[in-house]
Amino acid sequence: MSDDLAKQRCTQYRRRILHLSQKLGPLHIAPAFSCLEIVDALYHRIMRRRRETPIDFLDSFILSKGHGALAQYVILESLGILPESELNNLCKPEGRLGGHPDYGVPGIEASTGSLGHGLPIALGMALADTALGIDRVIFVVMSDGELQEGSVWEAMLLAPTLGLTNLVAFVDLNDFQSLGRTSEIHPNFYPVREKVQAFGWEAVEVDGHDSQVLYDSVMHREGKRPHMVIARTVKGKGISYMENAPIWHFRSPSREEYELALHELDGGR
Repeated sequence: MSDDLAKQRCTQYRRRILHLSQKLGPLHIAPAFSCLEIVDALYHRIMRRRRETPIDFLDSFILSKGHGALAQYVILESLGILPESELNNLCKPEGRLGGHPDYGVPGIEASTGSLGHGLPIALGMALADTALGIDRVIFVVMSDGELQEGSVWEAMLLAPTLGLTNLVAFVDLNDFQSLGRTSEIHPNFYPVREKVQAFGWEAVEVDGHDSQVLYDSVMHREGKRPHMVIARTVKGKGISYMENAPIWHFRSPSREEYELALHELDGGR
């Protein structure tokens, strides 16, 4: 599948998120923009489907980075899993979609947003599948700031011991945690890949906005250990005034900012 198609989809996702931002108060737009290509690659290229059914996946996905839920919502909408009406009622009393994913909503396999929970949940699912002989890969996307949670490292230490080759994690490495750069607030956090490998994982570091590279990073894994893709990304990717600007962690654009963002997405940057 052409990487150009992925770029076109992600541009449309960004437009949809910006459209939603004009109907609501503050939203986690920049965190969603940094992981869009990762989530798109998972749904459109990496996760296996049952037969030719377009929306019935054999593999499973957990967005542990729950504050990036807008990325998952707009992709589920594009696949026909979530109706347009659901997104139009985002964060409204009459709607089912909140600021973070909730189990029970179509396409959502775990309630997340309390950072550090997604990888342990995915580990449990992968272990159960291994015990039951179920052919499924559990994919999870985490934020880089989330890796400071102890529960992440406990799960990371346990997964290779259990031989969970059916567990694949992505780290959205945008170098931000809430309102500051991770590299400045917690410099000993780096290097990430070497730490992950020391815990017994297979790990690669790639461009998190390149669909083909993201696909290859999973398809070319050895498959003898749990696998982690450290994806280098830009917070607020795609909109110049949002990129690497801490204020956009939780904020919606004004009408003027909205129009400027659409202009940039249309190639006027």
